[in-house]
Amino acid sequence: MRIRQILSTWEYKDMKSSSITIYNIQVFDCNTIRDDMSNLREKINPFFMYGTAWKENRTENLTLMSLQSGFRAIDTANQKKHYFEEGVGKGITRFLESEDFQRQDLFIQTKFTYEEGQDKRLPYDPKADYPTQVKQSFQSSLDHLKTDYIDSYILHGPSTDKGLADKDYEVWETMESLQKDRLTKYIGISNVSANQLQLLIDKASIKPTFVQNRCFARLGWDKMIREICYENDIIYQGFSLLTANRNFISDPRIKQIAASYGEPTPSIIFSFAKQIGILPLTGTSKQVHMNQDLLGIDIKLTNEEIHLIQSIADI
Repeated sequence: MRIRQILSTWEYKDMKSSSITIYNIQVFDCNTIRDDMSNLREKINPFFMYGTAWKENRTENLTLMSLQSGFRAIDTANQKKHYFEEGVGKGITRFLESEDFQRQDLFIQTKFTYEEGQDKRLPYDPKADYPTQVKQSFQSSLDHLKTDYIDSYILHGPSTDKGLADKDYEVWETMESLQKDRLTKYIGISNVSANQLQLLIDKASIKPTFVQNRCFARLGWDKMIREICYENDIIYQGFSLLTANRNFISDPRIKQIAASYGEPTPSIIFSFAKQIGILPLTGTSKQVHMNQDLLGIDIKLTNEEIHLIQSIADI
C-alpha cells in the first residue's frame, strides 16, 4: 500500500512489508515512516499542523507566533462560530511581509461548514443551492486568507450523523470541481465515521486526500478510520490528541516514557502520532509549548513504547 504523493516527490514505502508484530498487535515500523517523512518536512512541516480553532481575537497574533516558531501548516475554517479565518489571513500576511518566505512555502487548510454548524454570521447565502454556498464560502476564504489558492479544502463534517445525504455528495462534487480548476490542491473531510468515509470513497470521483477527526485513545486512536485511510491512500489528521485523552496520557507509564527522554508528555504523544502515521494538530497558545512541540515531534520512540501508548486504553 502506498500513501499518495503530497507536496513533493516523496511517497511512503510499503508499510505492510515493513511492519512487525508485538504482543499480537500490528505496529508499523516507525523507522520506515519516520525516514520517508523527512524529505516532505524539508519543504514545509505538513506532518505537524497548527490549529486555530477557539482563538477568537487572539487568532492573528497566535497564527503569527506559530509561523515564527516554525510551523508551516495552518488549519482553519470559514466558520465564525469557532474560527476567525480573517485573523489567520492577517497573521499569515504579517509573517510573509516580515520573513523570507513566500506563500508557496506554507500549507493552508480551511473548511466549508454547513449552516447547522454555523452561527448567524454566514459566509454564504443560506437560500442558495449547495454548490453556490460552497463557491461563496470558498471565495470568502480566499479573501480572508489573502491568497489565490488553498492547499487543502475540507468538508467540515457530513450533514447527518448516519450515512451521507444527497447534499453531501452535491457539496463534494463542487469541491471536486474546485480541485479540477486548481483552486485547491487537495480536498478532504472531517468529523466523519467509518461508514460515512467508506460511502464517500465508494461514490466519489475524487477520493479525499485528507481525513481530519478528533482522535480518541479509547477508540484505538481512531483505529477503524485510520485503517480505511491506509487502505485508500488517505492521510489521517488527528486533532484534540491531548485534550480528548487527558485521563490516558496522564498514565504513570506514559509519564515514565516522557521522563526517560527528558521531554514533556505532549511531545511524546505527538511523536507517537507521527510514528504511527497520524498528521497531528496542536492548538497551543503558548510559545514555549509551540517550541517544545516542534522539537519533540522528532523523538524516536521504541516499538514497545509505541505499543504501550497505542493500547493504553486497553491495558
